[in-house]
Amino acid sequence: MDDDPHQQPELGIQVEDQRHQHDVKELVLDGGFPVPDKKAVSGDGFDAPEINSFGYSFRDYHAESERQKTVEEFYRQQHINQTYDFVKKMREEYSKLDKAVMSIWECCELLNEVVDDSDPDLDEPQIQHLLQSAEAIRKDYPNEDWLHLTALIHGSSSSQFGELPQWAVVGDTFPLGCAFDESNVHHKYFKENLDTKNPVYGTKNGIYKEGCGLDNVMISWGHDDYMYLVAKENGTTLPPAGLFIIRYHSFYPLHKAGAYTHLMNKEDQENLKWLHIFNKYDLYSKSKVLVDVDA
Repeated sequence: MDDDPHQQPELGIQVEDQRHQHDVKELVLDGGFPVPDKKAVSGDGFDAPEINSFGYSFRDYHAESERQKTVEEFYRQQHINQTYDFVKKMREEYSKLDKAVMSIWECCELLNEVVDDSDPDLDEPQIQHLLQSAEAIRKDYPNEDWLHLTALIHGSSSSQFGELPQWAVVGDTFPLGCAFDESNVHHKYFKENLDTKNPVYGTKNGIYKEGCGLDNVMISWGHDDYMYLVAKENGTTLPPAGLFIIRYHSFYPLHKAGAYTHLMNKEDQENLKWLHIFNKYDLYSKSKVLVDVDA
C-alpha cells in the first residue's frame, strides 16, 4: 500500500494493461461456470454473467419469487424510516467508534451468519460476497492492492454488531434533505417518509447547493457510511478513491442511473470512475460457487 493516504491512484492505460498480465483460468464465477480458458488470452478479463443466482437479470426487483417479497418489504421499511433526522442521529452515535475493537478479519467473520435482505441476486452469507468480489478484482487488477482491500472491507461492517434492523444497515443508499429521485428502487414507498412533508426537502437541490460535493450531502445510514467512518478515523492509507468506493458503493441511483450528479464536485467525478470499475465486480461476482474461507 502507498504510504501517502492522499495519493490518488491513476486510472489509465497502465491499469488496463496490468489486468491481463495473469492467468484467470482458476476463477469460478458466472453462475457456477469457470471462466473459459480463452478469457485468459483474449484480454477480456472478468466476464460479467447475464443472470443472477436465481436465474433472473441482476437487480430485477420485480421478478416473482419468495426472495423478491423479502426484498420489497425491506425497501418499504427502509424508505419509510430513513429520514434526515434519523441519519443525523445515527452519524452522531456511530461516529464515536466506541462499539468494539477488532481486526479486519474478525469483522469479516461476523458476516458468516448475515444474509442481506435487500439483495435480489444472492442469499449467501455476506462474507462470501466480500471474498468473491475481492478475488475477482485481484485476478483482473493484480497490482492495485488498495482495490483488493477495498473490495474485502467494503461491506465488512454489515452486521453493525446486531444493534440495528437491516433497513438501517444494508440496501441501496440515497440522499436525504432533497427530493427522492424516481430511480430509487421501490420509489413508491417514500410517500410514507416524514421528510416528504418538508417543502424544502421536496425540491431537486433541497438544502444543498449544486456542485457542493457528496461529502456535504446527508446519505441514508448504513454499513457504507459506517465503514467509511471507521477507515477514515483510524488513519487508513487507502487513497481517496478507496474511501469513495466504500462510502458510495450502494449509491446505485448515482452510479447506475446517473441521478443526483448535480450535487457532485470535480473530485467526486474522478472518484466515480473507480467506483464504476469496482461496481462490476461488486455486483456481478455474486455466485453460488462459494470461496473456501479457510484457504
